Amino acid sequence: MKPTTILVSSALAAVVAAQDLYPGLSNVNHTCVIKPQLLSCPPQNPQLVDSCCTETYGGLVLATQFWSTYTGLEAQGQKLPKNTWTLHGLWPDFCNGSYTQYCDLRRQYDPVPSPNTTNGLPNGTVVPPYTGPSISTFIESFKRYDLLAWMNTYWVNQGAPNADFWGHEFSKHATCYSTFQIPCYGPNYVQNEDVIDFFDTTIKYYQRFPTFAWLQQAGITPSNKTQVTLSDVQGALTKAATAVPYVGCSGPRYNETDAGRGSNDTGRTVISEAWYYMYVYGRPQDGVAVHVNATGSSSSCAKAKNALWYYEPTPSSVQS
Repeated sequence: MKPTTILVSSALAAVVAAQDLYPGLSNVNHTCVIKPQLLSCPPQNPQLVDSCCTETYGGLVLATQFWSTYTGLEAQGQKLPKNTWTLHGLWPDFCNGSYTQYCDLRRQYDPVPSPNTTNGLPNGTVVPPYTGPSISTFIESFKRYDLLAWMNTYWVNQGAPNADFWGHEFSKHATCYSTFQIPCYGPNYVQNEDVIDFFDTTIKYYQRFPTFAWLQQAGITPSNKTQVTLSDVQGALTKAATAVPYVGCSGPRYNETDAGRGSNDTGRTVISEAWYYMYVYGRPQDGVAVHVNATGSSSSCAKAKNALWYYEPTPSSVQS
């Protein structure tokens, strides 16, 4: 999930309101291997290139991860993987760092849309809650049981079933890529093929950013006793990823803690997220990416020395 405030440039506002990113897109002539792989940012003009073969809508791609200490559904067997951050999503921001969401309500599989309108405002188009079969059944229909097992291991939700989270990520984000539009799959499209393709692609990028291992190599490991410094965390991830990621924190603000009382540092103090930014050549599905620094703020965390908690997971919340 992403902050629910939606930022959409005026030039794209009319497109966002449509059910398709590019209405009237043909389902023929998308043989991407015979077309040049163009970089997604600066944005390519969809009237001049094939938007099924070059990402022309969400050109700034974010591979995002969570660090959690529990799931809330341990009794149902939903637990965290050991020694790894979990997969959050693959988000299509505009090249200027703004973004939109829920771009095709015909492919809305989110049981609890957040936000519940397409523009995040009361006057936006309502995103109706999905009440159909779990999105996990889409995976089963393709006999991709290995994929389903992997996702239940590493793409883990907190406070609700994993599949609810997968439905949210697809509906809110995947529908806002030009290259995941249904006509891009040609006249022989199989229902929900785009969903499976998005899951495969998201996992491809997640595996490129082993956040836990990178921090561990820098001597930064989860602890309930010792705090860490943002510059050390971000420095280790920047060195490994070759670009500055966004590091997100939750929990109390530093100036609300005993150690930070009276400080002007209002950053949060519990490490919880990492976002890696990229431009892509051709389709995101192709996996040819250029790592770039985070746009805007690079962290919501406190900057003071040893201000951050990188907590250990609850032992009973970790998969055996």
